[in-house]
Amino acid sequence: MATKVVDLRSDTVTKPSEAMRAAMAAADVDDDVLGADPTACRFEAEMARIMCKEAALFVPSGTMANLISVLAHCDARGSEVILGHDSHIHVYEHGGISTLGGVHPRTVPNNPDGTMDVDRIVAAIRSTDGALYYPTTRLICLENTHGNSGGKCLTVEYTDKVGEVAKAHGLKLHIDGARIFNASVALGVPVDRLVRAADSVSVCLSKGIGAPVGSVIVGSKAFIHKAKILRKTLGGGMRQVGVLCAAAEVGVRDTLGKLADDHRKAKVLADGLKKIKQFTVDLTSVETNMVFFDMADPRITPAKLCQALKQRSVLAMPTSSKSVRFVVHYQISDSDIQYTLKCIEEAVEEILACDAKSERCSTNGTS
Repeated sequence: MATKVVDLRSDTVTKPSEAMRAAMAAADVDDDVLGADPTACRFEAEMARIMCKEAALFVPSGTMANLISVLAHCDARGSEVILGHDSHIHVYEHGGISTLGGVHPRTVPNNPDGTMDVDRIVAAIRSTDGALYYPTTRLICLENTHGNSGGKCLTVEYTDKVGEVAKAHGLKLHIDGARIFNASVALGVPVDRLVRAADSVSVCLSKGIGAPVGSVIVGSKAFIHKAKILRKTLGGGMRQVGVLCAAAEVGVRDTLGKLADDHRKAKVLADGLKKIKQFTVDLTSVETNMVFFDMADPRITPAKLCQALKQRSVLAMPTSSKSVRFVVHYQISDSDIQYTLKCIEEAVEEILACDAKSERCSTNGTS
């Protein structure tokens, strides 16, 4: 039995580093709702600078960051947002944009690479001639990296093209950039260039960056002013939030440089999985820190595999009735990757042996 747990469920499971804990303990704080927390103000200004936007706002979660962004852009009930059918905002955020904001989602199919066909986006924009009948299109949302597509990266060229469509039709563009730094590193493109076309971006601090809590929203000063009011309305106005921003500062300083190594380890993991005949994995699909693979043997289910791995102190998540997801983060070492591959081979052997034993018992019982 392993002495440590290799947790590949998500990059949200990291524990604060000693440097983060020290920064949190030493943080200079005040009341952030009053705009007086010096650590929060410094961190927000730095994130706005990095993303080349006018202002930034710290919020408790990525879900709240996306919700605030959509509501700030779609500030009239009956507004409509165009977004991918498999996007995080549409699938995993409890329908908050419609439940709380009266914003109607109009979905466009996501391609395997996480994009939406530009001509389909254009076709989804409501004509003003139908204003008596239809919601009013106000916003387009992209997701980079695209989680349900395996952590695929949206290119500058694609994002710019969608931005041009938004401008041409008087719409805003929001990027759910929960893992935007992973995309920047993988593509070799500065993060500010990757989001230049966007009117707003949400950036998760508790995924690849490794902070314990929080996200930031970046955009214009006017947009962030509206966002701050919405944050308070939604209960996200926290007081001495510099304690959390201090940890995020350390994450941005220390962890961004490790993202490329996360991507390398994910590719090593995928390559190892490729050699196990009971699985199928598309090596070309592993662009960042996520590895999705399918069960090629019907005797092995994601639930059985994850349970067998858990008994060996390796944690993973089934993503469907036939697939499993691993997510690498900076607290996963090269030895963890090799240990995981060894455990997977053992788990496969165990599952197949149990299946064969059950088959023999069934045959003997009916003979």
